[in-house]
Amino acid sequence: MSGVGLIIAFVISIVIMIIAISKLHVHPFIALMAISLILALIVGIPLGKIPSMIGAGFSGTFSSIGIVIILGAIIGTILEKTGGALKLAEMVVKLVGKKHPDLAMELMGWVVSIPVFCDSGFVILDPIRRSLQKKTGYSSVALTVCLSAGLYTAHVFIPPTPGPIAAANTLGVGEHLLLVMGIGALVSIPCLIAAYFYANYIGKKVKTVEDLQETSEKEYKELLKSFGKLPNGFMALAPIIIPIICMALSSIISMAGIQGGAKTFFTFVGTPIIALAIGVVFGVILLFQQKKIGDFYKIVDDTLRVVGPILFVTAAGGVLGKVISEAGFVGYMQEHAAILAKIGIFFPFLVSAILKSAQGSSTVALTTTAGIMGAITDNGSMMSLLGLNTPMAGVLTVMAIAAGAMTVSHANDSYFWVVTKFGQIETTDGYKTQSAMTGIMGVVGIIFTWILSLFLI
Repeated sequence: MSGVGLIIAFVISIVIMIIAISKLHVHPFIALMAISLILALIVGIPLGKIPSMIGAGFSGTFSSIGIVIILGAIIGTILEKTGGALKLAEMVVKLVGKKHPDLAMELMGWVVSIPVFCDSGFVILDPIRRSLQKKTGYSSVALTVCLSAGLYTAHVFIPPTPGPIAAANTLGVGEHLLLVMGIGALVSIPCLIAAYFYANYIGKKVKTVEDLQETSEKEYKELLKSFGKLPNGFMALAPIIIPIICMALSSIISMAGIQGGAKTFFTFVGTPIIALAIGVVFGVILLFQQKKIGDFYKIVDDTLRVVGPILFVTAAGGVLGKVISEAGFVGYMQEHAAILAKIGIFFPFLVSAILKSAQGSSTVALTTTAGIMGAITDNGSMMSLLGLNTPMAGVLTVMAIAAGAMTVSHANDSYFWVVTKFGQIETTDGYKTQSAMTGIMGVVGIIFTWILSLFLI
């Protein structure tokens, strides 16, 4: 199928999928799998290749984030059952005040997601969000959107998450990683502000089961009393902070260029699966301290029941992404890059946004777009063609690509399902909350990046 036909087929398939889920109430798993199969047939992927491609897309998602989400969810459930999440909520409220739980969740997510993938970060922090909602009675939707926004912003803009690091290296500014981190933090600010206001706006329009369950301060105190003595602050924080430290140390060791046994060890413990497994170990210690170790089997069993549907829907989204990739969509963008190059720093943003919306992964959008753009030192690259051939121009291009990689999170994005399912947001409302919020942040991000380019390039 030709490039234009491919784009038309993709747009139509996404519209049909959204209608099937939101209007016809088809289960997201069935809708995603059906659309993926139909799209594969329409774009002309060989019949003999389709079954293995579907299997690869499905299993690839499990291998990349499946165990991470499960371990993160176990940590979250342990914190919930031991009172650790309530303890953390108490600490957060004391820090920022009871009137600003939305700001607390957004900033907490932003900090946590610098070293941690946003998917697992949301799973880990969600019990704190729920506890804060019970304590303050604040809009559950607003807290969910704020947490999602904080996590997502750091995930795409700020190293050491893999996406911006890979993009920086591909564009030839890997040696200026500290500058990438600084500019990434700067571009994050207007995005977080925009998301904060939108979260509070949409929180008044959309309600969840949590919002309908009115919780008074008296009920919250009774909830605290039911746990008896809450764990101390360190043990409540350890299952979350220890994995973050492990992953951060791994990134620092890598960026510092340290070799030998230290690099091998910290690379091992900094792998998300191992880091979160260490977090689970601290969670088990917390269960011992709270004399609830006998509940560990049930905690794991209950967690798997909750996480299972999320993983299956997420994997189905991975199948759609695989179909889009195999259909030649990325190749079409590369072939016609010169035509789109006339729009300057908005070009990498648009390419990244199209790729993000097409296949779901922000990291893939970041790395693929960076590959299309090429290095600032390559005279034949898109970067040179656009006149973006200085280190600062390279860094701002990373920001433009990152803004595109936010635009937008929808049904083929694993993070969309993590946020909506754990936040108990209906799929139709997910487009009003998660999708709309990421679209707003992406547009704000590219506008701010463009303004910076007027002064810095």
